[in-house]
Amino acid sequence: MSTLGSQDAGGGPPAENLEYRIAHLQGRLASGELGELGVRVEARGRTVLLTGTVPSAPCREEIVRTVEEELAGFPVHSDLVVTEASSPDHAEELS
Repeated sequence: MSTLGSQDAGGGPPAENLEYRIAHLQGRLASGELGELGVRVEARGRTVLLTGTVPSAPCREEIVRTVEEELAGFPVHSDLVVTEASSPDHAEELS
């Protein structure tokens, strides 16, 4: 049985503080430029899952980098969808 602050049997950081670290991360994301985005950060066992929609690939990369920094030692899986709105490159043909 592990105690708070001890290493997990797998050698990674203790799982007990993952929820606390996720709550801190969500506060950090909400207070920054990315605060208006609907990104969810959830613990799935010892893995962190990112879900939601972001406006661009650079935005997605910034969020993933921030999460990996804040939750170092925990694997991060990103299911963030990019909805980059760009102008069409050709006219729509109507029949």
